[in-house]
Amino acid sequence: MADADLDVVIRQLARQLHTGLMARAKERRDRLNTLAAKAKGKDARERYKLIAKNTMEQASTAAKRLQMSADNVADSYARSMRFAASAAAETVEKQQAAEKKPAKEQPVAKKKSAKKKKKA
Repeated sequence: MADADLDVVIRQLARQLHTGLMARAKERRDRLNTLAAKAKGKDARERYKLIAKNTMEQASTAAKRLQMSADNVADSYARSMRFAASAAAETVEKQQAAEKKPAKEQPVAKKKSAKKKKKA
């Protein structure tokens, strides 16, 4: 993992977080559905089922946002690394070109003699 690009690592971590978040949400939903099954009154049963449903909706929304944020960060990082690599390559090329072509000596400019006008 030492040689892996950070954008790949970011995506892997986001996938792990997404999986963990959804697993916990499903556990909570199952627990609430169990409570709904054990509930004696119709109101309590409906309330637990509604809470279970809302829990899954909220968790899936949070997981989607987490995934989108991680994708954006990973894409941004990859883009900036490509930009930095191309900028570094251009700098190296310019330096090599400058080393290859020694600075041309400027020819010595001939001094123009000032012509004096004859007075008539």
